[in-house]
Amino acid sequence: MKKQLLIMLTLFTLIIPNANAQQNDVPIIDRDIFFGNPEISSGQLSPDGQWISFLKEYNGIMNIWVKKFDQPFDEARPLTNNERPLGGYSWTYDGTKILFVKDNKGDENYNIYAVNPNAEAEEETGVPVSKNLTPMKDVTAQIYQASKKNPNELMVGINDRDKAWHDLYKLDISTGKLDLLYENNNRITSWNFDWDENPRLAYRTNEAGHSEIHRIDGDNKFTKIYETNLQEQAYVAGWNKDNTKMYLVSNKGDVNFSTLYTMDPQTQKIEKMESDPKNKVDFGGMFIDDNTREIIYTSYTYDKRERLWKDKKWEKMYNYLEKKFKGKEIGFASFTKDYKQMLISTSSDNSASDTYYFNWDTKKLIHQYTPRPRLKEVEQHLAKMEPVSYKSSDGLEIPGYLTVPVGVAKKNLPLVVLVHGGPKGPRDYWGYNPYAQILANRGYAVLQPNFRASGGYGKAFLNAGDREWGKKMQDDITWGVKHFIGNGVADKDRVAIMGGSYGGYATLAGLAFTPEVYTCGVDIVGPSNLFTLLESIPAYWESFRKSLYEMTGDPETEEGKKLITEASPLFSADKITKPLLIIQGANDPRVKQAESDQIVVSMRDSGKDVEYILADDEGHGFRKPNNNMAMWVSIEKFLAKHLGGRYQKDMSEAVEKRLGEITQDVSKVVYTKVEKVAVAATLPALSNDLKASTNQYDVTIEVQGQNIPMQLTREIKKEGTQWVIKDASTSAMGNSEDVVYLENMTPVKRVITQGGQTFEVNYTKDTISLTMMGKTKDMPVEGAYLTNGAGYDLLVARLPLAEGYETSFYSLDVMSQKLNTMKLEVTGKENNQWKVIISNVENDKDSTTMLIDVDKKAASQIEQVVPAMGNAKITTKLK
Repeated sequence: MKKQLLIMLTLFTLIIPNANAQQNDVPIIDRDIFFGNPEISSGQLSPDGQWISFLKEYNGIMNIWVKKFDQPFDEARPLTNNERPLGGYSWTYDGTKILFVKDNKGDENYNIYAVNPNAEAEEETGVPVSKNLTPMKDVTAQIYQASKKNPNELMVGINDRDKAWHDLYKLDISTGKLDLLYENNNRITSWNFDWDENPRLAYRTNEAGHSEIHRIDGDNKFTKIYETNLQEQAYVAGWNKDNTKMYLVSNKGDVNFSTLYTMDPQTQKIEKMESDPKNKVDFGGMFIDDNTREIIYTSYTYDKRERLWKDKKWEKMYNYLEKKFKGKEIGFASFTKDYKQMLISTSSDNSASDTYYFNWDTKKLIHQYTPRPRLKEVEQHLAKMEPVSYKSSDGLEIPGYLTVPVGVAKKNLPLVVLVHGGPKGPRDYWGYNPYAQILANRGYAVLQPNFRASGGYGKAFLNAGDREWGKKMQDDITWGVKHFIGNGVADKDRVAIMGGSYGGYATLAGLAFTPEVYTCGVDIVGPSNLFTLLESIPAYWESFRKSLYEMTGDPETEEGKKLITEASPLFSADKITKPLLIIQGANDPRVKQAESDQIVVSMRDSGKDVEYILADDEGHGFRKPNNNMAMWVSIEKFLAKHLGGRYQKDMSEAVEKRLGEITQDVSKVVYTKVEKVAVAATLPALSNDLKASTNQYDVTIEVQGQNIPMQLTREIKKEGTQWVIKDASTSAMGNSEDVVYLENMTPVKRVITQGGQTFEVNYTKDTISLTMMGKTKDMPVEGAYLTNGAGYDLLVARLPLAEGYETSFYSLDVMSQKLNTMKLEVTGKENNQWKVIISNVENDKDSTTMLIDVDKKAASQIEQVVPAMGNAKITTKLK
C-alpha cells in the first residue's frame, strides 16, 4: 500500500508603509473565512441516490448530516454530535448505515462507529445513537474492506492483542460481533481483496524493513510473490476483470518512475502496462468502474494533474463538464451504484470550490452547495499559485509553487517559506491552499518547495533525502530562499520559515543550521530531537521503523548516532538567534509534546526569544475550529511583528478565551527526561494484617470542565486463604466492579466488570495474563509487580514507607494492555499521613498521589490523573 501524514498578547496594529501601502485596494480577509467551519462540506450521495449526506457544524464541530435528495439543505437532520471534527465517513453499500472513525482528542487511537440515517434522534443529544463497533481503549482500528456482497460486513484490523500489529477480523455491523480470521503473528501490515471480496494478498514487512507481497493460499498459508527494499515501493491498485491478474504499481530495480504492471499472482509473470509518457513523474493513480471492472482513466501529476482516458464515453462526459467550468479543476466526489448520478467539485488555486449534482443520462447539472460562500465573495482578492523551480546546492532541480500577494509588485517582498510534512512521499500540489492564501493576503510571498524526498518525482528524487535531514534536504529549502532573493522577489531581511510535522523540523533546522537566512520561524508539531522522536513512535509504526532509520540514521549504530546528533536542532539550539513560535498538540502520538518542551526550555534558558502554544485537546496538528483560529491569531501577530506584514486584530470572545488558555508561560515549562528505571527484583514482604470491613468513598471525576460525582463501596473479606477486595462504583455513567484476589498479600487475580464487558488478569511469578473478548495475552515479567486495581492503596500502605523511600515495580494498564514501569516515592508526612507519589516512568502525566493514613494502613485520599481519559483527574476520599 502507499505510505501516505499564547499568555494573551496585547493587541496592536502594525503600520508598515511599504508592506501595506501596496495592498490598499485589497482588504484584510477575515481569518474565519479561511479557517472557520465550512457551511457544508464532504457531500456524498447514498448508493441509491435517494439521500445526500454531508458535514456541517453541530454544536460548533463539523458533524454528519443527512437529507432526502429533493429536500433543501436547511431541512437536513444531524446524525452525529462528536466533539472533534471527523476525518471522513462513508455509506454502507445498501445505504442503511453511515460509517466513521474517531479518536480521543487527537491521540489517533481510532474506533469504528456506525449510525443509522433513518434512526430517531435522542432528545438529550439531538442525534441518533452512534454504535461503537470496536469499543476498546488504546487501539487503532482500521477498515480494510466494506463489503458490497454483504453490506452488513466489514473487514477490519484491530491491534488489541499486539499494539504493533493488527489482526484481521470480520465485523458484523448490526451486532458488533467480531470473528477473527487471521491472528497476525507474521508482521502483516495490510490486506488486499479481489472483486469477489476474497482476501487474496497480504502485505508484510520483514525484519530487514523490506516490504513483501504474499499470495494467500489458505488458512495461515502465505507465499511471497514480490519484495521491495527500503529504496523501492510497490502496491496493488486493483484487479483485472476476471481476478486472474493484479494491477501492480512499482519502481523496483532499475525503474526510476513508478510504473503500472499486470502480475499473475500464481505464475508471478509481470507485464508492463504504462508509465508516464513524458518520463517526468511517477504513475499517479487509476480509476476503475466497479460494475464493468474496466479502467476509466489513469493520471499523472506534474505541476497539475492530467488524466489519460481509457473510456471514450467517460472522456466525452468529462470534456462536457470542462467546457461548463472553464479554468476549473473537476473532481469526482461521489457516485451512485450505477455511476449515472454523481457529485462533482469545481476548484482552482484562487477561487472557492463548488459542488454540483450531475446526471449522466439527462446532463442535468444542479448546484448543491458552496463550502465557503464567504470566500466566494472575496475571490477577486485571492492570489494565483505559480509553479516554479530552482537548483539546490548540488544542482538538483527543485520544483515548487510561489504565491504572490494580489496588488503588489513581485519585488522585494517579505517571504514565508511554507514547508510540507512527511517528509518521504507527501508533496505540495497546485490548488487552493488556505495557508498560502492567508499569508499572501497579509502581504507575504509564499514559497512551497517540493524538496528532495517529496513524492511523485521518481525514486532517485525520493531517496535523495535519505540521511540528509538538516543537510541537502535543508539546502533544497535554503537555496530556494537564495534564488528568490537573487531574482529580486524576496527581501533578504524579511524571510520566515514555517511548517508542520517535518515542516516544523525544517523550521527548527533552518533557524539552527542557517540562522543568517531567516528572520523568524513558526514550528508546528515539529521534532527537535530525532533520538527521542524515534524512541517514542507509536507501536503500530513498527512496520516501517527500518524505513525511518533509513531516512534519519540508525540510532543503534555509531554512524547513525552521529547523523542523528548532527541533524537534531536541539543540539544546535545555542545557534538559534532568531525569534521562534512553537505550536504543539499535547496528545500528539507521532511528535510528542516532549519534542516541543525540549526546545522551548533550551531556548528560554539561554535567553532566546521563544513563544509556545500548547493545546490539551489536540494531536498531530490542530483540527478544532477555535484552536485553529487561536493558532492563526498567534501566527499572524508573530509574523507581523517580525516581518512587517498585516495583522487582523479582532477575534471572537471564544477564540480570545481559547488563545489565553493555550498560550504557555515559557518560564514555567518543564521538560523531564524519561528515566531509565531498573525495576526492583522483589518487593518487601507485606504484612498480612487485613481485616474484613466495608468502607464508603466519595469519588469525583474532573474532565473537560465537568465534575462527575460517583459513589464507591469497598468490601474486604476472606475466602479460604485469599483476601478478596471489591470496589463497586455507581454513577450516572453506569456501574462497575473491580475485584482483586490476594494470596499472602500478593495479587493472584483481578476481575473488572464494566460497560457489559469483563476483563480478567491473572498473576504468576513470571507472567501476567490478560483475558478480554475471549482472547488471552501473556506478558512476561521479570521483577516486582503490583496491581493498580481494588486495594492498590492497601498494598502500598504495607510497604516500609518513610520519607525519601523509593521503589519501582511493574503495573498492568488493562485498557492499553501495556505493562508500565512505575516509580514510587514518599515525599513527606503530614497529620500522620504519608504522601506517596506513583508515576509512570514513560509518561509523567500518568500519576497517582496517595495520602496513606499510618494507623489505618489505607489511603484517606487518592488523586489520579488518567491520560487515556483526556487527563481526567479522579479524586477518591474515604468517608
